Amino acid sequence: MGCGSGRWARLVSPKVGHLNCIDPSEAIYVAKRNLSNFDNISFYKNSVEDSVLPLASQDFGYSLGVLHHIPDTKRAIKACVDLLKTDAPLLLYLYYKFDNRPLYYRFIWRLSNLARQIICRLPSKVKNIITDIAAILIYYPMSRLSYIFDKIGVDISNFPLSYYRNHSFYTMRTDARDRLGTPLEKRFTKLEIEKMMRQSGLKSIVFSDSLPYWCVVGIKK
Repeated sequence: MGCGSGRWARLVSPKVGHLNCIDPSEAIYVAKRNLSNFDNISFYKNSVEDSVLPLASQDFGYSLGVLHHIPDTKRAIKACVDLLKTDAPLLLYLYYKFDNRPLYYRFIWRLSNLARQIICRLPSKVKNIITDIAAILIYYPMSRLSYIFDKIGVDISNFPLSYYRNHSFYTMRTDARDRLGTPLEKRFTKLEIEKMMRQSGLKSIVFSDSLPYWCVVGIKK
């Protein structure tokens, strides 16, 4: 749900019989091109509430870095759960509210959020150029610095953007666009996410304790 350019679908598709990729934006066509060598994927240009798939029909679902951009995140989670069979897992990644981070993290986020509120209103071409510049001048240098510090034994657990130290520039570029180019960004604590998932009909909820926060899986009741 919210497949974007198909980054995760490329990894999931070889592991499943058939994969349904859903996205309401023009990115679905990019995903279709990027994944043209796979013959077990269906593409749908629809939103999370369109119910293009039969209810209770899916063996597994995932939505990574998407539902925090939707006005009613809990309702969106419920819509995903409704598509799953009983005992099927749903994997989510939702932006965290820095509930496990020091105060300076929140300060840095507030500065970046001010930038996002300006950038997201710009024309698409200008917005894409600016987010690419952010990936080049902010994401890449910070990630390389984290990589070096990590190699020499410095604790980088609270170093901004250290998550990207072992990731490609393509990932940084995509995430910079996702982070700074969206008009709506919501963040949740671990407890808030668990509450939404339980209210949406999920059980056996397990969070990952490693970056990025918060990745979580739950099983449909």
